[in-house]
Amino acid sequence: MSNILVIAAHPDDELLGVGGTIRRHVDNGDIVDCIILGEGMTSRAQKREEWDKSTLDELKNQTLKAAEIIGYRNVCFSDFPDNRFDSVDLLDIIKEVDRYIQSFKPQIIYTHHYGDLNIDHRRTFEAVITATRPGAECCVKEIYCFETPSSTEWNFMYGENVFKPNVYIGIDDTIDAKLRAMECYESEIRDYPHPRSIKALEIIAARWGTVVGKNYAEAFELIRRVV
Repeated sequence: MSNILVIAAHPDDELLGVGGTIRRHVDNGDIVDCIILGEGMTSRAQKREEWDKSTLDELKNQTLKAAEIIGYRNVCFSDFPDNRFDSVDLLDIIKEVDRYIQSFKPQIIYTHHYGDLNIDHRRTFEAVITATRPGAECCVKEIYCFETPSSTEWNFMYGENVFKPNVYIGIDDTIDAKLRAMECYESEIRDYPHPRSIKALEIIAARWGTVVGKNYAEAFELIRRVV
């Protein structure tokens, strides 16, 4: 049994690129917790303070419903400003990540890719990689980056910073749970061909499956593994 921590920037990020894998971990007896660092949604308004805060409560309810299907033990919300992580001192994000690492003691972390288009995703990765410096006291032995459809593949600027998966996890038995969980996100789900549509998520999983001889798979970039 492993303790696993998913560190995501926004509600639904804990599902889009990793939901099938997490359900598989849970089915295998692992304990999985989740941190969602950002509040979500508020960047859609001209000014953050103009956003109807009651919709954030509903978004959290959607997250918890999805988490129940996937099997997360805990989902913790930090409420950093949506798509404005660059307005927050990186040290504050690092300390928040470190606080949960000290609490949950994960051996494995899944988080965003360092080359994503979204600034919150990139800052999340920076905070994770800083908070998990591999000293003798560090409990984290494996760090994986997941893709986030509508962010990872939309960054066309970075050359060497593109998503380079080298770990593939078959989700033939858990793709249905992932898609059912995504249906809980009424405010985030989109119509096909948007990458956050149900059909697109199934196609993405099928595409990665073809790379490694599975019907469905999720792809990850291994950042570090200590044995």
